[in-house]
Amino acid sequence: MKYSSSVPWGVGSMVATCLSTMVQAGVPMDLPYPKGEPTAEEIITQVYFVNHFYALKNVSIEMDGKTVTVIIYKSEGGKPTTNTLKRYLNNDYSDGVVKAKDLAIFTSGKERGMGMLITDYVDDEKSQSYQVWVPELRKIRLFSQPPHNDAWGGTDFTFGDVTLRKPAHETHQLLGKEKFPDCLTVMEVGPDDRNWYMKTLPEAPVCDHKDKQVYKVKSTTKFTDWWYDYRISYIDTKTFGDYRTEYFKGDKKVKFIDRDWGSLDTPDPRALYWKFWYGKNLVTNHETMALVPREVFRFNTDKKASLWTEETLTQIHR
Repeated sequence: MKYSSSVPWGVGSMVATCLSTMVQAGVPMDLPYPKGEPTAEEIITQVYFVNHFYALKNVSIEMDGKTVTVIIYKSEGGKPTTNTLKRYLNNDYSDGVVKAKDLAIFTSGKERGMGMLITDYVDDEKSQSYQVWVPELRKIRLFSQPPHNDAWGGTDFTFGDVTLRKPAHETHQLLGKEKFPDCLTVMEVGPDDRNWYMKTLPEAPVCDHKDKQVYKVKSTTKFTDWWYDYRISYIDTKTFGDYRTEYFKGDKKVKFIDRDWGSLDTPDPRALYWKFWYGKNLVTNHETMALVPREVFRFNTDKKASLWTEETLTQIHR
């Protein structure tokens, strides 16, 4: 399996040539909840809506005392390492130009003090813009939209997995409905290898979603010579949260991502939050787990639009 690894958010390879832009229709912020049985493409469109938090005005993933979002990296036979971060997502724009802005700030590890502001545009054929605050230089660097196969933050999640892959990048086939067959996988880390940030790591597989009714959808990439040929997604039939995605090259499974979704108890069942993502590269056995404690996840706050600006980047302290 070939997808590129890099420093957080793919900064090192953002200067590389991006994949050719496909003409496509975007997913609207006001996408209605489906009536009746949705098609495969409609299901995947709903999944995109959920993963980008379009049911919410804004999202803040902050710190609560010492509790913070943590990303854990682990190579086969190696000891785990961690990064922590804060993230702010704003979907509340009405100027007809900006669709959303996403601000991430790394708060520990070797990338401590690095910040990134991503702007997504209403024009779906316009690439996202990336502004990165590099603490060593005390400057903002501008980057092109990264390739879909670039590793997000050196993790086992690509930019395609996290933000860039849109329904039009694949063809979709509904394989039917079934009960979700498994518990969600978690990273196994012995007590002697855990630091402070891993105290919220689940001790065993998470079985909260086992036997829930899911759509099983096969999505085949339109990109040629790609690192996967198709992926299989298991998607909640009520909330459209995608619990598991399995990636195949030929008939060999090369990667999977498990996601633990929690409800925010709003009138829209699609208003969810991530409890964790777990990803494993089955070729290298490298693992990544991103943990988001509920107490640090806030939504529909009164934060001002000025938070999502270059000025915020320049005020980051290492």
